[in-house]
Amino acid sequence: MLIKNEFQVTAPVDKVWRFFGDIPQVAACLPGTELTKDLGDDKYEGRVAVRMGPVRLQFAGKADVTERDETAKRMVVNASGAEEKGRGQANMVVTATLAPAGRGTKVSVTQDLQLAGAAAQYGRGMISDVSAVLMRGFSVNLADRIDRAERGEAVTGPAAAPASGFTLGMRAALMALRRVFRRFFVPYQTAS
Repeated sequence: MLIKNEFQVTAPVDKVWRFFGDIPQVAACLPGTELTKDLGDDKYEGRVAVRMGPVRLQFAGKADVTERDETAKRMVVNASGAEEKGRGQANMVVTATLAPAGRGTKVSVTQDLQLAGAAAQYGRGMISDVSAVLMRGFSVNLADRIDRAERGEAVTGPAAAPASGFTLGMRAALMALRRVFRRFFVPYQTAS
């Protein structure tokens, strides 16, 4: 399944690109993510924990930065992992592209995600909504870490808070409800 998200950061594109070059810092911005080992050559081991409804999924796996294009400000990461209780697997190719947006930066993230096992039982809508909530948390944490680095403060502190099941679920459910209400209550408009 292909999931696309975009957000803006107030820092200039070159500053955000430099930050993206520090994978441990970037990973620390994503709720529920923890890097456990730097394998060298842009390869890492880590964990991702997400709660979707009553199910808590914790994946352990590897991530490999397969492309860094300085000119296009594009980075591609291949990640794969297995649920630690043996209930599923995930494979994902994440492509992040940075572009100037006024005095800030637009970050476009595309995730090509394949799930098997317990996580695959959730529909595309729920997984997309959870991904959107996680990307919002990521963008806030990213902006905060870049701002703190700009002020000369230490940014090596703890990673982002884990992805809370209740909060994550509520936000995803609200997004789903908004979609349903738009379908039924927003009048159909023809293209002009």
